Amino acid sequence: MAREKKTGAVQRGAAQPGNGGAEDWVQHRGPVMLRRDRKADVANSDRKLLDQRGPTDWVHTDPWRVLRIQSEFIDGFDALAEVPRAVSVFGSARVDEDHAEYALARELAGALVQAGYAVITGGGPGVMEAANRGACESGGYSIGLGIELPFEERLNDWVDLGINFRYFFARKTMFVKYSQAFICLPGGFGTLDELFEALTLVQTRKITRFPIILVGTEFWSGLMDWLHSVLQGAGKISSGDFDLIHLTDSVDEAVRIVVESQQGVDEAALLGDEDEW
Repeated sequence: MAREKKTGAVQRGAAQPGNGGAEDWVQHRGPVMLRRDRKADVANSDRKLLDQRGPTDWVHTDPWRVLRIQSEFIDGFDALAEVPRAVSVFGSARVDEDHAEYALARELAGALVQAGYAVITGGGPGVMEAANRGACESGGYSIGLGIELPFEERLNDWVDLGINFRYFFARKTMFVKYSQAFICLPGGFGTLDELFEALTLVQTRKITRFPIILVGTEFWSGLMDWLHSVLQGAGKISSGDFDLIHLTDSVDEAVRIVVESQQGVDEAALLGDEDEW
């Protein structure tokens, strides 16, 4: 039986996950309806915004682009305003369904749902699909925050609430604002981007501290060694900065860290000491 969708940001027709049926997918973004099989423009919105042009071109285009950027924030805030407590799960888009990391993400998302959390991903394939699938199969809230890219055309089939963004910075804001934790499985540049964005925001106290968890000790140990030996060794970061990162192989431990951290935040809020947490 088809599950009831909680928002109209992405509407799924009769097709069920895994059955194909591109014609059953309709995505709405404001007044624009986007079919599942659309082709993303190579000259995407981020590139148009950030590319250098002639000395006066920006006068005619960039001020108007601000309105589009504003609309992305409004659409995101509106769609996610009623989302329950959630955890963002990041990882590689380049793993197949039979990969161990796919199974791990699926199990992790199911455990997060059982602990009372919605699951947010980038809405793509691989680990993102696995996490959305695990949340969906466990009866939880499965959210995908997609991005317009030339090589990714649609949200995966396990997303209940989906939003497609043109701009990375608007999308990043939604991940941070609506997450109680970031959990990173092995991934590439995109995963590292989200990881270091969160570390920077927490370290500089631009956001309330939340857990940043790396799952997969073998994969992440090289990065951790480099952070210790090179960055800390050169005095670029302090030993206390490593308290911001949790490293584990255990789904149960990752979920426990999230739950215990949230309990600490809740207790601090009751005492009026949120800034101290």
